[in-house]
Amino acid sequence: MQHLREVIDHLDGINLLAPTLVNAESLFSHEETDDAFDFEDVRGQENIKRALEIAAAGGHNVILIGPPGAGKTMLARRLPSILPPLTLSEALETTKIHSVAGKLPEHATLISKRPFRAPHHTISDVALVGGGGQPQPGEISLAHHGVLFLDELPEFKRTVLEVMRQPMEERRVTISRARMSIDYPASFMLVASMNPCPCGFFNHPDKECVCAPGVVQKYLNKISGPLLDRIDLHVEVTPVHFNELTGRPKRTQEKSKQIRRRVIQARAIQAQRYAGMEGIFSNAQMGTKMMQELCVVPPAGQQLLKTAMERLNLSARAYDRILKVSRTIADLNASEQIGIEMCRSDTIS
Repeated sequence: MQHLREVIDHLDGINLLAPTLVNAESLFSHEETDDAFDFEDVRGQENIKRALEIAAAGGHNVILIGPPGAGKTMLARRLPSILPPLTLSEALETTKIHSVAGKLPEHATLISKRPFRAPHHTISDVALVGGGGQPQPGEISLAHHGVLFLDELPEFKRTVLEVMRQPMEERRVTISRARMSIDYPASFMLVASMNPCPCGFFNHPDKECVCAPGVVQKYLNKISGPLLDRIDLHVEVTPVHFNELTGRPKRTQEKSKQIRRRVIQARAIQAQRYAGMEGIFSNAQMGTKMMQELCVVPPAGQQLLKTAMERLNLSARAYDRILKVSRTIADLNASEQIGIEMCRSDTIS
């Protein structure tokens, strides 16, 4: 209706207007992906593609560690192309946050694609988490229901990274001021990338690391253990050989839409599993009590996990992460039970 007279005439029955029917769900049911960022373009790196598929299927955080030029950024930027479409409620939540921050695209009324935020490593604490004199959402809230990509993770200030720990756990951020307290949602997938050392070639198969003794450890110490403990998948990215780059691929490269179908099917299983549970949409959001009920591991798998815990000195949080990722792998296989092959370290990380 263009003006109040039309509203009055309609209510008085003078000039009845036909209702406009909009199928909002159809806006998000399409399978189209951005052709500029498709997994079909990535040669080799099958294990990293598999890890990102698992991360997308369960909403898990992931860190890619490898030398410069191995394809970490290229792979991370293609992750949104395999994520499931936004639901209507997720789109409304995401749109509200972007509207409050004044970040809505021009002429856009509803955000229909999952956000992908990639802040520069010089970002401040307030810009990342939110706040200011007039509190505004930060990057972690703008990435709500989407991806927050932190490239070259050790280059970020340690204080900036540490303030993310609580929002990653609680999936919201609270900004307190003298006169007000504001909660912003922050349910995002963290995707980070980093070099193994300052020169980038530590443990490289062909190139020699030139970093001085102690420099590598100092570089890695920029990222705290508690933060790394909140990242479910730690993936080593190895360089792609020349033959893989220039030769004909051994098999047809999978398109993003093919991987996305498997991710959507796994998410559909999780949606059914967590129906009626407020705030739980994926395996990464499970609590300890839910894991005890939903992540039952067979005796052989328990023995394997016990051996891994003892040899690798893993924390209790790492044990929970393994169970969550194993549950996601089972969902991708459409399996109700977690098998021993789903708990293996070479399958998970």
